[in-house]
Amino acid sequence: MTAAPEPSAQDLLARVPQGMDCAFPPEEFARRQDALRKAMAAKGLDLYLTSSAENVYWLSGQQTPGYYTFQCLAIPLQGEAFLVNRGLETYNARANTRLSSIQGYDDADDPAVAVAEALKARGWKGKRVAIDKNAWFLTVNLYARLAAAFGEFEDGAGMVEPLRRVKSPLELASMEKAAMANDAGMEAGLALVKAGANENTIAAAVMQASIAAGGEYVGMEPFVVSGPRSGIPHATWRRRTIQPGDVTVLETAACYDRYHAALFRTVFTGEVEQRTADMYAVCLEALEAVMAFMKPGVTCAAVHQVAQDIIDRAGHTAGYRKRTGYSIGISFAPDWGEGNILSLYKGVDVPLEPGMVFHVPITLRDYARFTVAVSETVVVTESGCRPLSRLPRALIRR
Repeated sequence: MTAAPEPSAQDLLARVPQGMDCAFPPEEFARRQDALRKAMAAKGLDLYLTSSAENVYWLSGQQTPGYYTFQCLAIPLQGEAFLVNRGLETYNARANTRLSSIQGYDDADDPAVAVAEALKARGWKGKRVAIDKNAWFLTVNLYARLAAAFGEFEDGAGMVEPLRRVKSPLELASMEKAAMANDAGMEAGLALVKAGANENTIAAAVMQASIAAGGEYVGMEPFVVSGPRSGIPHATWRRRTIQPGDVTVLETAACYDRYHAALFRTVFTGEVEQRTADMYAVCLEALEAVMAFMKPGVTCAAVHQVAQDIIDRAGHTAGYRKRTGYSIGISFAPDWGEGNILSLYKGVDVPLEPGMVFHVPITLRDYARFTVAVSETVVVTESGCRPLSRLPRALIRR
């Protein structure tokens, strides 16, 4: 009896219904790609390449935790986009996109050579091809191999990010759902904060509740930290038991269709110095002043200065050595923000537009002693801004 021939890679790939998990309709991706093509035309480019997980997702819908293996999305000035990625990831790409051309390379292959050969086979040799040189996983060595196999590329860094600043109605709807899931996680964590509670237990409750509320894997872990360790920026849970007199801060985020919303809240357990409570009041004043000031036309730098002036007048300049906020939306690890797109900070003279979304974390630190913080994820509207969270901002005492 003759054995049936083994199915080809394309036969196996065809088993996955095209676009079965795609987050948005084809029209949304067509709009995004058209915006990029206009930018390409202005630069006289024939083809644009990106391996940035966020840009690949924004342009095509492709998402996978396996983006640590090299993927390359190609957007021609004319014609259909195509994707070259690891063979194992082609199934994800077929499920998450409507791309008609998805080419996988074997684990034994050099991804740079695979991309170069795909480009040459499609006739792009000798054309004006730009590559996103800011992408996380376009390493120096990989780029050198790619250039050696294909030829030098023009610099396409920063072409997509400005197009992502203003969120579409569909993107905002996903961020609303992310905020709802994050509220659930934050509420679950805050409910457990008290003297005798363990940081790990609180972190587990945050993640369980946000996932149960519809959240997906996030671009960065939640920050749950208490006592003196709360005064260390970006420290997080490490089995510590909360003590009477501790300050505990929770900074959490949730994700829906790769879009994130984040939030900071602060809890005092027992008697805490009045100075600490006064510092929280300054944070709250600065956040509310910033939200009242944000509207279309004002610059990112002007928004930052509103917070900085309040903090300086209160005498806490040394405890606020940071930007006031950052763009938030599509993210993969290692971050949940889009700070590489836009920051609320000095020198950033970009005016706000309706549909921009920012996480605005106002934090004051007595370094290595404690942090107090409050934040909102806000959407710029036609006349101001609105927070996505429904949770109160008042200081919590236990």
